[in-house]
Amino acid sequence: MRVLITGATGLIGQEIVKLCQGEGISVNYLTTRRSKIVQTESYQGFYWNPTTQDIDTNCFKNIDAIFHLAGATVSKRWTPSYKKDILSSRKITTQLLINALKGESHTIKQVISASAIGVYSSSLINYYEEDSKDFSNSFLSEVVQSWEQEVDAFSKLNIVVSKIRIGLVLSKKGGALQEIIKPIKVGLGAALGSGTQWQSWIHIQDLANIFLYVLENNLKGIYNGVAPNPVTNKELTKTIASVMRKPLFLPNIPKLFLRFVLGKMHILLFESQRVSSKKIENKGFHFKYHHLRPALEALLE
Repeated sequence: MRVLITGATGLIGQEIVKLCQGEGISVNYLTTRRSKIVQTESYQGFYWNPTTQDIDTNCFKNIDAIFHLAGATVSKRWTPSYKKDILSSRKITTQLLINALKGESHTIKQVISASAIGVYSSSLINYYEEDSKDFSNSFLSEVVQSWEQEVDAFSKLNIVVSKIRIGLVLSKKGGALQEIIKPIKVGLGAALGSGTQWQSWIHIQDLANIFLYVLENNLKGIYNGVAPNPVTNKELTKTIASVMRKPLFLPNIPKLFLRFVLGKMHILLFESQRVSSKKIENKGFHFKYHHLRPALEALLE
């Protein structure tokens, strides 16, 4: 089997590449930097430029499926111009893949796209499953809805469409966890706002395993990429501090303060989404990290 990965050098992409290589799955990947192109039998790079809609269509040769992960990070200050980048980076990369495939005979049977739980409304009481239509009116929800709509167009090419709505990814190589632990390391950790907002997290190994499981079992549709046991922000902060053996004695950090420091992207820290993983579990997927503390111990100790 051979797969094509966009965003292969990102946090999640790297983990999926490693997993594929361990399973004997060959990988093609797309990059905007020609200097990053490697050519081996099992790992081959190809150039693309989504801005100019340029792509080396040799990347599709003998491909069985696409993992579509490309998109500008949301963990950066949301200036008006950068918000446009967040949205357009997801739309134009998807459109480029689809437009390029329209003129090609291909062997691709499935596309598995990243998405985000930020599509759901912020709530302290709701428990979101994949069929929920209670979407937020936030910018992040707008991005997710637009991205998913673009991805659906693959179905017109007789390609099975799957989407993984990703929660808070825990990794020791970057991402949200590494930012959260910085103040805790120096004894300045504290819950955010009321601390009651839900955080639907997932260990990066489990997330990569979900992507591969969806591929190997040809699962169609939307799946939440979250662990079975979400926690509140207060519990997340306390558990991280406990695993790191650091004290927590500061009062909660006010929402107004973080809005001043981070601008509009502060909403990422205060949105409350308690999200269900039952659909993927009912398909036979088994999580290695069901609960937060063992996941953190594996990453931090």
